[in-house]
Amino acid sequence: MPAPIPRQRAIPAAESGQAQTPAQAAPVAPTAPVIGGPSADMPADSPEAVSGATEAPRTQGTADEADDDVTVTGGSTAEATHRPAHGTPAAGHLTLLMIEDDPGGSPVVPELLDPTGKPIRVRTARNLTEAERLLTDDVHCILLDLALPAPGRAADGTDDELAVLRHVLRIAPHHAVLALTASGDTERGAEAVRVGAQDYLFRDELDGRLLSRAIRYAVERKRSDRAERKLTESKLRAQENARLERGLLPTPLLEGSQLHFAARYRPGRSRALLGGDFYDTVRTPDGTVHAMIGDVCGHGPDEAALGVELRIAWRALTLAGLCGDQLLGTLQQVLEHERADDEIFATLCTVDIAPDGRRAGLCLAGHPSPLLARPGRPAELLPYDNNGPALGLLPGARWPRMQVELGAEWSLMLYTDGLIEGHVGKGRRERLGQDGMVAMVRRQLAEGLRGEELLRAAVNEVRDLNGGELTDDVAVVMLDRTP
Repeated sequence: MPAPIPRQRAIPAAESGQAQTPAQAAPVAPTAPVIGGPSADMPADSPEAVSGATEAPRTQGTADEADDDVTVTGGSTAEATHRPAHGTPAAGHLTLLMIEDDPGGSPVVPELLDPTGKPIRVRTARNLTEAERLLTDDVHCILLDLALPAPGRAADGTDDELAVLRHVLRIAPHHAVLALTASGDTERGAEAVRVGAQDYLFRDELDGRLLSRAIRYAVERKRSDRAERKLTESKLRAQENARLERGLLPTPLLEGSQLHFAARYRPGRSRALLGGDFYDTVRTPDGTVHAMIGDVCGHGPDEAALGVELRIAWRALTLAGLCGDQLLGTLQQVLEHERADDEIFATLCTVDIAPDGRRAGLCLAGHPSPLLARPGRPAELLPYDNNGPALGLLPGARWPRMQVELGAEWSLMLYTDGLIEGHVGKGRRERLGQDGMVAMVRRQLAEGLRGEELLRAAVNEVRDLNGGELTDDVAVVMLDRTP
């Protein structure tokens, strides 16, 4: 009885003798596959048992496409970046690594052919030490004798019958694995598949055609498994991104205030998660409107999580009545306790707008000064002479609180440094800087842009001046007061 291939999993069309490129051979997700043995309702010598399966319709998209790295922002799938996968056969060739006590004695080795008639390249290893030396990225499949001794295995073999398989799976997590076991040892073969092998074969019942087909099937199944795992990972990233977005970019608490709020956020390029930029706005019972924007150095998920913690701490401390130096000193303590590395710091800008809306208190912790626009006057930066250090840099630091006059009608724009650090000009060698940003906003205000429309235009123009996506995240907040 030949060792059968699962009948409910599709075999690549290349087995019919039609040449296909790897990108054309798409894996088909199995439905309750029967691993390593024929179906109970099918004779072992039937055509289905020998061929393994009839061709099933392909799903849309190739296995290579499904194995791409996916960038996910805000829960949606963004542009994918293609990257070659482990175990993807090179054009026209498959490579097998046989790990067996006496691989040269196997009569099927010289007869292994791919669908185009070219020989499948075979490497042989007599033990796991040789196998690790021969295991490179151009190996597509491993044929493993389960009877081989494994590191730490008892001499009588009573401890773990699959120790050698577990060892190979640890050193070759991206390669397809076929388990080779004694004829009739179905239970052990099925357990090998459960542990992580793609299929199992009986040692005494191999032939060249069967093994060639099993190798191609194992490679395709491994690719299918990797594609499924990538899809799961992308979904988890989308969920994580959504949670971080809710934490970093909250809904402002401005009930009862006459101020208008707008915000804009654009992640930097080549990142699946939001970065360390964060902002918040709340109104306390006395009528004061408190606004804040900050930036944790770095762009990974740890920095984003720290940004969420700082924003929530700021909101809690503000609602508890703290402001100015006392609030920033407490936030620095939070950062020092929560950061993963002593080198991590955060910049912060806080503005406390009086209930009458005509004046405000300003605190800067290593952060760019806000931009104030008023009718009949050119937009200008608020004073930043008393700018204190970023949070987390100097123990016991102080942050002076400056009083600024706003007037009866105004627009106040808070932003992170991603807005001013983009490149401009010929050759993209110069930075936009604060002066360039002020000139740009003045022009946009003269064109009649206000609120969210102004923020959108500002972020888009900075991106265009940079010649593409900005390296750093950009967060911008606008508060407007009209009489």
